[in-house]
Amino acid sequence: MERKGHRYMAETKRKLSRRKQRIVKTGNMYVVGNAVRMPEAVPENVPEGRPGQDRERERKKRIARRAMWANFTYGIFLAVAVVIVVASCAGYLRLRSEVLSRSENISGLQTELAELTELNDTAYQAAEDSVNLEAIRNRAVHELGMVHSSQGQVVEYERITGDTVKQYDDIPEDGVLAKSGNYTE
Repeated sequence: MERKGHRYMAETKRKLSRRKQRIVKTGNMYVVGNAVRMPEAVPENVPEGRPGQDRERERKKRIARRAMWANFTYGIFLAVAVVIVVASCAGYLRLRSEVLSRSENISGLQTELAELTELNDTAYQAAEDSVNLEAIRNRAVHELGMVHSSQGQVVEYERITGDTVKQYDDIPEDGVLAKSGNYTE
């Protein structure tokens, strides 16, 4: 058993030392060893610069295009928003000036109404003062021969509609159209 264990340890040691060694290809030859110097040869089909640099460059271009498109879209959005805000402000100012002018117009009309009401009241009072009802009654009774109505001469009726009465027949000479039950001659 000791031999097996000894052999096992030797094989394991060799495997570990192989893992530590570097394998470097120089031209068509391979150099094996852990202290082998790395050649600084340029790979055959790799373009200048770091490997994967083109991918990085393309990724940056895509990001820049997206950013430019986002900036363009955002700029259009902001322009539309500014137009809407300016239009709203202009509409508000127009409505505000319209309200102000109508308010001034209403104030002027109220002043004119107050003046006209005062003139109308003054004219009505003057017309009422110029009419002397007692003088009119005296002239009607004494000069024109009017008499007061006696009982039974006044005929009352219910109004159906309107405020006018149509006369279809002449009024009789005695002035009585219809006699009430209380009338005695």
